[in-house]
Amino acid sequence: MAFPAVPLLAALLLVAATRLWDYVFVRLVWRPYAITKGFREQGIHGPSYRFFKGCNEEIRSMKEKTDGLVLDVGDHKYLPRIAPHYLEWRAQYGEPFLYWYGAQARICIFDYELARQILSSKSGHFVKNDAHPTLLALVGKGLGFMEGSDWVRHRRVINPAFTIDKLKHGSYKLGKQVFEAQTELLGITMATFLDVPIPGSKYLPTQANRRKWMLETKLKSLLTRIIQPRLASGEHGNDLLGVMLDSCTETKQGGKQQQVDRLRLSLSMEEIIHECKLFFFAGHENTALLLTWSVYLLSIYPEWQERLRKEVLREFGRDAPNPNALNRLKEMTMVLFETLRLYSPALFMQRKTLADMTVGPIKLPKGTAIVIPIPIMHRDKQAWGDDADEFSPMRFANGITGAAKVPHGLLAFSMGPRSCIGQNLSMLEAKSTLALMLRKFSFALSPDYVHAPVDLFTLKPKFGLPVILRPLDNVLI
Repeated sequence: MAFPAVPLLAALLLVAATRLWDYVFVRLVWRPYAITKGFREQGIHGPSYRFFKGCNEEIRSMKEKTDGLVLDVGDHKYLPRIAPHYLEWRAQYGEPFLYWYGAQARICIFDYELARQILSSKSGHFVKNDAHPTLLALVGKGLGFMEGSDWVRHRRVINPAFTIDKLKHGSYKLGKQVFEAQTELLGITMATFLDVPIPGSKYLPTQANRRKWMLETKLKSLLTRIIQPRLASGEHGNDLLGVMLDSCTETKQGGKQQQVDRLRLSLSMEEIIHECKLFFFAGHENTALLLTWSVYLLSIYPEWQERLRKEVLREFGRDAPNPNALNRLKEMTMVLFETLRLYSPALFMQRKTLADMTVGPIKLPKGTAIVIPIPIMHRDKQAWGDDADEFSPMRFANGITGAAKVPHGLLAFSMGPRSCIGQNLSMLEAKSTLALMLRKFSFALSPDYVHAPVDLFTLKPKFGLPVILRPLDNVLI
């Protein structure tokens, strides 16, 4: 009676052996060799692939060497600190070049036309690259990482919330705890970002995994505590969370056909939680960093600080900032755009091919990741002029499309169908906050400030931004 187990065991061993062969030989040996050969035939070269680890150790070593580099205040050439590997490989191999994240081939491009074709494509052949597992725990599996019909559904539900009359509401105390948990998850993400994941390792009860699981549970609990009171009261509000809750509850009402129709524009509670993760983090992080770097630049260019202060007082004096007045702040808009060009919070956009593709002259095999290095392209002198490394808000005097020699030169909010859904709200929040600061204070950098921008998923001042505030005369408040 025991003999039938022998063929079953043999079959299981055969399946295991086949999968091991596919993973070890095909994925880790043969495919990297074939891809490297294919790109060399196109004249595209790069650092050598190393078994399993790719170029990760090389990247880690180069970034560790430049981590101690400190710049002069006012020196905006921080690329060697955050992207030494891209600079070295571009100088050595030309552009574009091929490198490896583990066993995944990555092509780093620097051409604006190639970037436009990839980011503006509606074919569905270019999707977001695979996200680090801890990053997904941090920002959720929402709009930022969805594709296809799910992305369309989420975008249609969420889009109406990003209007000037729907600013955020919510619990400050719980929201602060959400962001603190996300900040700790970000630390775990960055500490392990260059570790090539071993299949199944995310399920092992390691110290890092246990901490990540605990933080994920805490995040979900905190967000549920924010959501439930609104859901129970039936007063959802008209902000982003309210719009999502409306889509969730409306599907439970009406006849069958109505429910089917609404289902096409609805979110489940689990999906709402994932979207809250994304918008808590991105909504706070990106606007906060835009303001941080704007204050830094206005501190070292006091003539521009004074110009913006005069503009604010001219447009609404002592009145509270309102959307119409904020939209008239032309010089402030120019400064914010130039801040995004020099110190964009978003650093390296990635897409992945779902099929063999040809973009421009490049043939890309299925599964190839394309890296678009925003801070490097924002300093392209062919696009931005000889002063590309300098702070010059006047380049945006005629708007974004006239600022560079290509109309899509500013990539801080991406472009095409996947451009940032919150860009208008982020600019509005930044203008409102900056206007209030300028009206009440003058500010300058503290002597303790150390200029060392760092890549922590977004671009941040490594040692913070200590600023000296001086209250202005009451007549200006």
